[in-house]
Amino acid sequence: MCVPEHAPIMTELRQTADGSYIPRNILVTGGAGFIGSHVVRYLLRHHPTYRVIVLDKLDYCASLFNLEELEGNPSFKFIKGDILSGDLLIYILATENIDTILHFAAQTHVDNSFGNSLAFTMNNICGTHVLLEAARTYGLVRRLINVSTDEVYGETSVGLAQGLPESSPMAPTNPYAAAKAGAELMALAYHVSYGLPIIVTRGNNVYGPGQFPEKLVPKFLMLAQRDEALPIYGDGLARRSYLYVEDVAEAYAVLLHRGRLGEVYNIGSQVERSVLDVAADVLRIAGRKGEEVVHVRDRPFNDRRYYINDRKLADLGWSERTGWEAGLEKTRQWYSEHGGTHWDANAVRLALTAHPTSPPASPVLRLDAFSAFLAT
Repeated sequence: MCVPEHAPIMTELRQTADGSYIPRNILVTGGAGFIGSHVVRYLLRHHPTYRVIVLDKLDYCASLFNLEELEGNPSFKFIKGDILSGDLLIYILATENIDTILHFAAQTHVDNSFGNSLAFTMNNICGTHVLLEAARTYGLVRRLINVSTDEVYGETSVGLAQGLPESSPMAPTNPYAAAKAGAELMALAYHVSYGLPIIVTRGNNVYGPGQFPEKLVPKFLMLAQRDEALPIYGDGLARRSYLYVEDVAEAYAVLLHRGRLGEVYNIGSQVERSVLDVAADVLRIAGRKGEEVVHVRDRPFNDRRYYINDRKLADLGWSERTGWEAGLEKTRQWYSEHGGTHWDANAVRLALTAHPTSPPASPVLRLDAFSAFLAT
């Protein structure tokens, strides 16, 4: 990356008197992925005067089908590229007059991180660092939302009645969560050291239309539609909170306009379900019998619970709108119509196995390749 000897320090943070922020030109990294594409479509539906530029390398879990409704929209532009390219990032920031960044680009599947952890360090930590340095060098970004995860908190006690607030210490237990923790710490350090206008989000499990079927909900839905047994990791009692993706898109819109710089915000649902609960619900709406599950070996380590408190985000005016039953049915309908054609068939077939190996588009990263990157 071509960095000037004296890169500009961010000093002016543009906000109106009431704390709201109005972006003009938004860069969304990973915008062809699941959550990113929903946020892009939400913003352009509700704020058609905004310009949105998506940067995505189109990894196995992304799809241009996620953005097809925006074809021909003069406020939308797609660029295929990698956030690890600092020169490309600076070029986009400068030529598109970017004032706002929503950073979704990442490796996100926990299972893959156990067998391909260096790729998570490369994409999630190094990729975020390259983006931050590009934004600092450019000097005109007024808001950068760094997307993290509730998994950075580590395992929540099963007996805890109140969700963890944002002030809770980070204690990640898997390579994915550790990489996300490193990325957000770097982002917050850039806020303190250089005045880069950072907001960090930590979200719980998201589900809905367009999610690659390596994740639990779409995987179970597609297997049920194919009359195949649902694989249950371990005893199936691990609990997660599930939030419908359109509600998450609205949360990002709220944070974009009203979030406070330098702050961390949890995005969550208070309704928890175990893996066995999810399997039972999927089998029920698919008209299948409850015994059609198979217990398989668990992850090397599987946190029993993540439970977060989202009161801070609620104070900005956001609330969950879509209940689990309604969201699951909407998701089932989408996969019934589109699940077989949205992604590469071989990638889907691999994702639906009980313990997928590394996806075909994401070869295992070796130490020599990682060292070569660090030397550039």
